[in-house]
Amino acid sequence: MSALWTGPELIAAVSGKVMGGKTDGTIPDISGVSIDSRSVKPGDLFIALKGPSFDGHDFVVQALQQGAAAALVATDIKDAAPIVRVADTQVALEDLGAASRARLEGASIAVTGSVGKTSTKEMLAACFGALGPTHASVGSFNNQWGVPLTLARMPRETRYGVFEIGMNHAGEIALLSPQAKPNIAIITTIEPAHMEFFASLEAIADAKAEIFLGQAPGAVAILNRDNGQFARLARAAEARDLAIIDFGTASGAKARLVSADAAGDGMAIAAEIDGKPIRYHLSLAGMHMAMNSVAALAAVAAAGGDVALAASALGDLASLAGRGKRSPIHVAGGQALLIDESYNASPAAMRAAIRVLGLTPVSGQGRRIAVLGDMRELGEQSPALHRQLAEPLIEAGIDLVFTVGPLMKGLAETLPTPKRGGHADTAAALLPDLVASLRAGDVVTVKGSLGTRMADIVKPLLAATSPVAKDGTC
Repeated sequence: MSALWTGPELIAAVSGKVMGGKTDGTIPDISGVSIDSRSVKPGDLFIALKGPSFDGHDFVVQALQQGAAAALVATDIKDAAPIVRVADTQVALEDLGAASRARLEGASIAVTGSVGKTSTKEMLAACFGALGPTHASVGSFNNQWGVPLTLARMPRETRYGVFEIGMNHAGEIALLSPQAKPNIAIITTIEPAHMEFFASLEAIADAKAEIFLGQAPGAVAILNRDNGQFARLARAAEARDLAIIDFGTASGAKARLVSADAAGDGMAIAAEIDGKPIRYHLSLAGMHMAMNSVAALAAVAAAGGDVALAASALGDLASLAGRGKRSPIHVAGGQALLIDESYNASPAAMRAAIRVLGLTPVSGQGRRIAVLGDMRELGEQSPALHRQLAEPLIEAGIDLVFTVGPLMKGLAETLPTPKRGGHADTAAALLPDLVASLRAGDVVTVKGSLGTRMADIVKPLLAATSPVAKDGTC
């Protein structure tokens, strides 16, 4: 495989000046790009970014000692060589991403939405990966650093680039989409999320529609017809002269989910993509996952790819930690099943996780248990949105609900007394009582916003070889 960046390509892309390198003013070929000195590998370019609470320039020497081929900096670094000096390392990262996007001869596919971005991105990566060399965002690299970094890391042999684009505020996607320049853009759905920063769902839709700003006329927008903001998004896409592909369960949708039935840990799905029927197995559970898989296949069809071949890859898709990964855990008397949804949460994502839990079989005398942490950034509606989760929990037949945080306390007080498992201010404080309550055959879903630190429950459950005592030890 050829170098990710040759020295001359890199210097030209960032308009940089080599200092302390070879006498001819060049640097070695670059095999990777990193903005975190802890993850630097030999041959990488280390880019010293500056954030609100860190300055990558403090770690340049360490990165070079770990084998970085060069460091990209905006100031002189004593005893560091080779370095490439630029005026602004953030701008240089974006310039490097732009140079990478310019050399992509295949398709760029970008995804945004209130929920389901990362899961859909993983589906797209699997689908397009079955068709040819594919490069995709790692984890949730979807912000002002993640998008250009993903572009900068894209191998020159890439045929399909898959990018996740996120936001907390209006205007953020408008800056990111023009970097990815998507030939195909997916908006998974519009739901209450980050409501602290938006006056309405319509405002969220408008912010997500900023993804169209990076698209050229004639590019493709894939939109959820089942969502209440479809018409608004469609108008925004039409204003950019984009081709619209709708997906959903609605009759007449160009990418239609016909049925989704539980099959093992996943789903057996029947769909119609551009009028052609297809059946496939999705290794992930939940109607929301089924819907997003149809959107991914719509993207394959829009790119002219083999939809059947792409769909076959969805049967081997692994669940991600924090996003529905299933693991057996040790509890008193045997094993239980943990569904890890701890990465983040919104009302729509909570409801989806609750539905999946309600459909998951238990064994023996097992119960379905939800462990729910506060949902953040919901603004004035937050208390009501938490209390409103009582209805889906009851409808799904959830046996016990444990809650974490001051907002979830309102939900705990709304639930029928027999369903109240326990409440604590923090995840770590809840852990002993939760573990003491678990028994063999239980299915446990853990979900909450990242700031609620629900991973403080998940990690000990995964690591424990015996029940956790009241003092929290294993």
